[in-house]
Amino acid sequence: MLKWRQIQKDNFTKLEDLGKFLDLDLSYSSSFPLNVPRRLASKIKKRTLDDPILKQFLPSLEEDLPPPSFLEDPVCDTSFQKTPRLLQKYQGRALLITTSACAMHCRYCFRQNYPYNGNTDFHSELEIIRSDETIHEIILSGGDPLSLSDETLKPLIESLSEIPHLKLLRFHTRFPIGIPERITDSLLELLENSRLQVVFIVHVNHPDELDDEIFSALKKVGTLGIPILCQSVLLAGVNDDDKTLKELFLSLAHRGIIPYYLHQLDRVKQGHHFEVPVEKGLKLIEKLRGELPGYALPKYVQEIPFKNSKTDVTSDPLSLDRECKAPV
Repeated sequence: MLKWRQIQKDNFTKLEDLGKFLDLDLSYSSSFPLNVPRRLASKIKKRTLDDPILKQFLPSLEEDLPPPSFLEDPVCDTSFQKTPRLLQKYQGRALLITTSACAMHCRYCFRQNYPYNGNTDFHSELEIIRSDETIHEIILSGGDPLSLSDETLKPLIESLSEIPHLKLLRFHTRFPIGIPERITDSLLELLENSRLQVVFIVHVNHPDELDDEIFSALKKVGTLGIPILCQSVLLAGVNDDDKTLKELFLSLAHRGIIPYYLHQLDRVKQGHHFEVPVEKGLKLIEKLRGELPGYALPKYVQEIPFKNSKTDVTSDPLSLDRECKAPV
């Protein structure tokens, strides 16, 4: 079997190559480069642009025509920087941007314009975390933290485990959905040996993204006593119908993965064509509420800058003001 890094090198990064693979004439390029794992590409229907997986990764002319309300930093990440790689928006939690690298490039990614720092020395960030005893949870994000090698993750996890007031270590990752081989024995050993309670949040938007090998890899994580949850983004033309969402949430729940959040789209500059009206999202959630058990129905949420938690869309009307200004 190929090592996961070798598999990653086989990702489609050129439109011409992806077009040949799918029997399509693909010519539009973008400043945000194409990056699709071959596993996901193999699930895309050929000779059609109307495929829910393809739409998530294919550059579009619409990306160059953003409305003024769609911004480069829609969730105001840069307003919450303690360092360029350490963000703190919510009480008790801090987010460590471990890398800019991902297993795949989703066109709606809210962090595609983030000013990443390529250094993997987290000394300054660890010192800040050590000095703040109110922080009990660290979220590893990016990019994707599983883009880092086990050799790089090991000292970081060990250093975090040595901080007495930390209790939880959360991974936000899409890597296993495109390259499940990333769940290596050495990674599992790292997770098992951590003093911290580890939580895995995977990102899946459509049931076609899933397969038995992905579930098998994630089960190895779950066997260690690590809760596995899923967050999804409500995307026009991808999953904005009740049948697709129901299949997705039940497919996850049946394999021990709890649907956690369904996100209203973050209004990133290049992603306006993915936005689903909130009114439609509310109708979808209401319909699913009558068809799914409670543990299979995620919270429908929106991140609104400077609010002290995610906003539950079903109970709190959304503010569409996205300027990165703190409340007066």
